[in-house]
Amino acid sequence: MALFGELFISELLNKPVLDPKGDELGRVTDFIVVKSEHLPNVSALILGRKKRLRLEWNEINLFNKRVISSNIYASQIKPYESSDDDLLIVRDIFDKQIVDADGAKVVRVNDVKLEGKHYKAWLAAVDVGMSGIMRRLGIERRSESIYRLFGKTLSQNLISWGYLQPLEPRLTKISLTVTRQMLSELHPADIADIISSVSQKDGASFFNNLDIETAAEALSELKPETQADIISSMDTEKAADIIEEMPPDEAADVLSDLPTERAKEILEHVEKEEAEDIQELLGHEEDTAGGLMTNEFIAYPPDITVAEAIERFKSEAREAENVYYIYIVDKEERLHGVVSLRELLIAENDRYLADIMETNLKAVSPGEDEMAVAELISKYNLLAIPVADEGGYMHGIITVDDIVDILLPPSAKRKRRKV
Repeated sequence: MALFGELFISELLNKPVLDPKGDELGRVTDFIVVKSEHLPNVSALILGRKKRLRLEWNEINLFNKRVISSNIYASQIKPYESSDDDLLIVRDIFDKQIVDADGAKVVRVNDVKLEGKHYKAWLAAVDVGMSGIMRRLGIERRSESIYRLFGKTLSQNLISWGYLQPLEPRLTKISLTVTRQMLSELHPADIADIISSVSQKDGASFFNNLDIETAAEALSELKPETQADIISSMDTEKAADIIEEMPPDEAADVLSDLPTERAKEILEHVEKEEAEDIQELLGHEEDTAGGLMTNEFIAYPPDITVAEAIERFKSEAREAENVYYIYIVDKEERLHGVVSLRELLIAENDRYLADIMETNLKAVSPGEDEMAVAELISKYNLLAIPVADEGGYMHGIITVDDIVDILLPPSAKRKRRKV
């Protein structure tokens, strides 16, 4: 027996299967698949609808687009007894979700491609494109004609079966075999889109396969309720590692959405210095500069040279989320001035920061209303604004991306709750 040409499952469904005399045994309704070290392959066909029959692969004589014929008669064919251990193509694979890491999105299986080799029908790929949908509707050829009228082609969007994870009977999803390196190369927003497009269980499973750094970046992009669901269900140690990797203000946002006891439990497993930074942010009221700021910023004393500042900056900036300015503070961490990165780079190496810093700087108090902060940043075209108390002690900074967040529609905004 041989397979001819390219075969898709949807082309074979409802196709009559003939006995050696040419009489119809039944029509194809599904395919039973078995796993192997290479690719899954078809082990039997299921025929009929009300009374279903099982035609074993070794009982098939011809198998192609035009003819499917058997080497046995109706009296010899066995009834099909449904089993949860069987893996069926139509029932278990069609319409299931796939995480397509290449396109950074979730797609659905519209069809399955078979490939004939060594007298077996192997599952070679899944079709997740428009052609698969048209083929299942039986209008692929007509659609191709319409596309050609506009000088276009109805392209297939196939994902090779070699990239798919092992299948299980009655599975609810199919996932791509995506290496951690591939995931880490995706933009965090794309990872968040993937997680948000699947069920809570599947999203949590996908998230758990991320490395700590990638997980921390992706978590920041998720909606508050999704963040809370994922972190709440995680092992405390791993959750603490992810929280520790996040910028303090974003970590505080996540923890504020958790039940108080769970948030405290995670904080107890976070490194002391990071935990103190997060706890400080959690102590500020929402809708204020203190509730909006991050206490992760770079500050140097006024009596170091430009050359010294640049050398320190090279190592310290690696750990900071966003760096737009260097703040000049004294030993008591009172704010005295600010130096932009541009000014730092063009200044002569032997000059002191005190000589090049801007002292007429704009700052806000921790209790300042967030909309007033937004107005200041907009009015003076600032990339960040320092948060300092009446005594000049610097608590943190508010960056322009924080302002963008508060200007989003109310449904997209988050509210931080004290822990």
